[in-house]
Amino acid sequence: MQALIPAPVLLPLLAAALKLAIGGRLRRLHALISLATLGAMVVISLILLAAADRGGPLVACIGGWPAPTGICLVADRLSTLMLVVSSAVTFCVMLYSLANAYADQEHLAPMAIFHPAYLIMVAGVADAFLSGDLFNLFVAFEMLLGGSYVLLTFGGTLPRIRAGATYTVMGLASSMLFLIALAITYASTGTLSMAQLAERFAELPQHLKLLVELTLLLVFAIKAAVFPMSAWLPDSYPTAPAPATAVFAGLLTKVGIYSIIRLEALLFPGGPVSTILMWAALLTMLIGVAGAVAQTDIKRMLSFTLVSHIGYMVYGVALSSIAGMAGAVMYVVHHITVQTSLFLVTGLIERRTGTTSVDRLGGLMRLAPLIAVLFFIPAMNLSGIPPMSGFLGKLLLVQAGLADGGPLALTLVAGSLVTSLLTLYAVAKTWGKAFWRSPPAAAGAEETVLDSEESSEEGAIRTTVMPPWPMVAATAALVVLALSYTVLAGPLSALAGRTAGELMARQPYLEAVSGSGR
Repeated sequence: MQALIPAPVLLPLLAAALKLAIGGRLRRLHALISLATLGAMVVISLILLAAADRGGPLVACIGGWPAPTGICLVADRLSTLMLVVSSAVTFCVMLYSLANAYADQEHLAPMAIFHPAYLIMVAGVADAFLSGDLFNLFVAFEMLLGGSYVLLTFGGTLPRIRAGATYTVMGLASSMLFLIALAITYASTGTLSMAQLAERFAELPQHLKLLVELTLLLVFAIKAAVFPMSAWLPDSYPTAPAPATAVFAGLLTKVGIYSIIRLEALLFPGGPVSTILMWAALLTMLIGVAGAVAQTDIKRMLSFTLVSHIGYMVYGVALSSIAGMAGAVMYVVHHITVQTSLFLVTGLIERRTGTTSVDRLGGLMRLAPLIAVLFFIPAMNLSGIPPMSGFLGKLLLVQAGLADGGPLALTLVAGSLVTSLLTLYAVAKTWGKAFWRSPPAAAGAEETVLDSEESSEEGAIRTTVMPPWPMVAATAALVVLALSYTVLAGPLSALAGRTAGELMARQPYLEAVSGSGR
């Protein structure tokens, strides 16, 4: 079983190398390689999740070198659960992208670049989830950021280059901070293995331990877009191609959240920064959703809700309890799927009409009823309408906050409820304008077919045929997957509880890594 652990990292890297070697030729072979690789990752991730849930954490040390000398990959319940969800999402997004209008953009950028960059990003995400030491986590971040830089600027248009510059600056700043944190950590403890750090941090002076914790927390907060380090996200994500935006929104911020969970549960359990995290969670929820309410573009509205709902996950971590951590895990699984599906639907809307501005949309319920349904279901799920998974995740977090009983925890409960109501208002307003009302007169008068970016600038509305069926099918698959979380609420919440218990106990992880060299 240990031999399968490196596969989610190695398979996409090998596939990316093969696709670069093939070049721009043999498009069907490109598609087959991508789908086969990501499909295999889904199967392998499910096998690893079943094994980790049944027998505890699995460890694979590369080259046979045990920790801390070698690079060890650790597959416990949390990492394998994240792998399963991320693999399913990236498979659907790849299917969507293969059917998308990239062939129409060949004059802007060769397709031979997009898919290798996508697979390198997927490998980086998998490596981050499995990493057993901080330096390998840094390498994983650099891998996924390298791929995401290419995807964000794909096509070379001015808005994408401008957004890519912002994204690159933030990425480089967080990487520099990460290296500084690694230097401080290694100088203080003599190791970067998470298992060894969990033991050696207890021996450090409190001020030094706090410095390391705050530095690492700042790095991961930037990557997760936690307020006040979230201003870069709404200006960066909406400019990317629809598949890239969807996977960015669904996955990349969650890698930051995953790192915060590891940091607080494994390395600094019950640390003094819980109060800081609670305030950050509250401000992230409220300021993010306030931004969402004010938007008139669907992509930007969803980008602000993405920031806002990061606050729910930080809220669960900040409670420092098994119930809070279980709620955070449940909400991460829900949000990856729902947020990705919403951005994919937005891509369908843009392809169908040429715009995502709600001021210029209208009548989509009649024009494209299937797209209307595919938007409505995850939008209500994101808002937390019972009995959907969004409601279940928020319910676990509210119960954990009430069980804590502290004034700040109860304030977070109130803030989460207000955020949920404002999220409902934001998506309902978007639904009413884009789908329910009659088309604006100006939009109905113009049916000139233009490039989507040109139409956004010149004010024309494009009316086309429905998007290719694989795009719709991939989106529908994610919508159904999110709905399945409601059907499987009992087993999924139980798994989230076992995952949280294992995280807070720490001992299963430490014993698995320490025993890997025997």
